[in-house]
Amino acid sequence: MVPALLLVSCCARPPAPDDPFEPVNRAVFGFNERFNRHVTLPVDWIYTYQLPVGLKQPLHNVLTNLQSPVVFANELLQCRVQSAAETLARFLLNSTLGLGGLNDFAGAHAGLPPQHADFGQTLAAYGVRSGPFLVLPLVGPTSARDAFGALVDVVADPLFYIPGGWSLLAHTGAVVGIDTAQSLQAHANTLYLRTQLSGASLEPYATMRSAYRQARRSELGRGSARAK
Repeated sequence: MVPALLLVSCCARPPAPDDPFEPVNRAVFGFNERFNRHVTLPVDWIYTYQLPVGLKQPLHNVLTNLQSPVVFANELLQCRVQSAAETLARFLLNSTLGLGGLNDFAGAHAGLPPQHADFGQTLAAYGVRSGPFLVLPLVGPTSARDAFGALVDVVADPLFYIPGGWSLLAHTGAVVGIDTAQSLQAHANTLYLRTQLSGASLEPYATMRSAYRQARRSELGRGSARAK
C-alpha cells in the first residue's frame, strides 16, 4: 500500500509555474462548474431563447453605456487619447440622442463602436506582471493583477457614489450587479460553444485556463496596439 501511495505522489503533476494555487483553483473551478450548470446555464437559456429580441439589444446597449466612464478613465491612464475621446463621444451621444443608452446612436450614426479598457489592462500597460493565476468563486478565471484591477474599477465607477445616501454594500451591489448582468449576456452569447467545449474536453480545467490566458493576451495586445 505504501509503495503504491509513493508512486502516485511521485507521478502527481506539479502545479504550473504561474498557477501555484492549482489545487485550490481546481476545487473552486469545480464549484463554479456546478453553479454554472444549475444556475447560470438556465438563466442563459431564458435570456437566449425566451427574452424578446426587442428587449435584449436595448438592455445590452444600456449596460455598455453605463460602463463608459470606467472605460474612458482607463483609456486616459493608458495614454489612448483618441480611444478615450471616442468613448466620451459615445457616452454623450448615447446618453442623450440614444435615450439614456437604450439605442446605440453613436455606433449606428457616428461610426463609434464600443471599446474595452479595464484597470488590470492599465496596470499591464505600466509593466505590472499578471501574478499567479486565480479562479475565484462565481467570478471565474483571473489573475492577481486583474482581480485587483476589477476591484479598482468597481470603486472608480460613478455609480458607486450615486445616490449619496446608499450604504457601501448597496453601492457595491449596484456596480457588481451591472457587471454581472453584462457577464451573463456574454455567457448567453456563447452558451452553445461553451457547452460543446465542456463536453469534449478531457481536461476542462486546463482548457479553461488556456482559453482565459489566450483571451486576456488578446485583450492586452489590442490595448497596446491602440496606445501606439
